[in-house]
Amino acid sequence: MVELAIALPLLLLLLLGIGELGRLLWQYNSLLQASRDASRFVAGQAWNRTLGQLELSASLQQQARSLAVYGVPVPQDGSAPLVTGLSPSQVTVSTLGSDHVQVSISYPFQPLFGGGIPGFDGDAVSLSFPLVATSVMRAL
Repeated sequence: MVELAIALPLLLLLLLGIGELGRLLWQYNSLLQASRDASRFVAGQAWNRTLGQLELSASLQQQARSLAVYGVPVPQDGSAPLVTGLSPSQVTVSTLGSDHVQVSISYPFQPLFGGGIPGFDGDAVSLSFPLVATSVMRAL
């Protein structure tokens, strides 16, 4: 019984760490898929066939941001983001060279339990860090 009392907190802490790692990977995978979808959308819409160059308009950028955040180019009222806390301001849509588009999402990952580890000098070490998912595709 004494061994269980000693080992159980360590095993629960290990289980919590594994759960947080799984949550981190799920959020990163969701962000990466959202950036791929948005860059594929922009790659199909941004190429001006008449001029033979990229035209990245403000409305196309807004649609790509909405697609990355909500999963649709034009969200309905009350649409929920694909990842909790994600907003269109965290999505960057840009051109890369003369025929590539880039969509980048920067999302601050925050662990469920605890925002930081107490330090020896009084300042806490933050456990949050940015998850950055970037996709580059050639315009069609």
